[in-house]
Amino acid sequence: MDFFKYQGTGNDFVVVDDRNGTFPASNQALVEQLCHRRFGVGADGLILLQKDTDYDFRMVYFNADGAEGSMCGNGGRCIVRFAHDLGVFDQEVRFLAVDGEHKAVVNADSVSLKMSPVSGIEDRNGLTFLNTGSPHVVVFVDDLESLDVVAEGRAIRYSDSFKPGGTNVNFAQVLDDKSVFVRTYERGVEDETYSCGTGVTAVALVAHQQVKMVSPVMIKTIGGNLRVSFNHLDNGGFDDIYLIGPAERVFAGTITV
Repeated sequence: MDFFKYQGTGNDFVVVDDRNGTFPASNQALVEQLCHRRFGVGADGLILLQKDTDYDFRMVYFNADGAEGSMCGNGGRCIVRFAHDLGVFDQEVRFLAVDGEHKAVVNADSVSLKMSPVSGIEDRNGLTFLNTGSPHVVVFVDDLESLDVVAEGRAIRYSDSFKPGGTNVNFAQVLDDKSVFVRTYERGVEDETYSCGTGVTAVALVAHQQVKMVSPVMIKTIGGNLRVSFNHLDNGGFDDIYLIGPAERVFAGTITV
């Protein structure tokens, strides 16, 4: 089986062209092994590019634990870059993911991915919570560099407020009136990742609500820089949300399944 490795601001994925429908997607152990950083290719997740009769393609995303996951923003940008590399489309694309339709535009140095609308931001037992295609908590802190993201994030991810599915947890520090530094604990990976697309999207929207940042919000992550543009609706929701940043192929290989 041919596979490809893509990354978007350090969020890395095993990507497979499954337009012939032969990948054994029900084999959770196989997906987990491919994502393992010691015994496999190594990745935060695995993405299949599949055919769809109504769209340019379908994105199917699996977490590093092998379970099919919710929407992944950086993964969405990477699968768009992959489809572009394959010649599936020229510059603009429309595809289907687990949370519905997405559109994207590819440029030489970036992929702009339109995210799903967000109905609003809520208080969940004192924690700021919203769903940007995946569930996210956003916590603003003063010293993000020294924070134990794994310990603090895991405690919130498994707390009673978010059972049974759990949540992703983003810790954010305001850098100036236009930018935020973000670190994320991702469920499914069960660790801190270098970047999280749906997570930085969540932070940008909360920064607008709580810190009055205007669109676009600049995001610094461990793996690189992203920006999030959006439109704030009168009812408290958001639409025309775009996650914008780099996505690139790291390497390609062949593995026996």
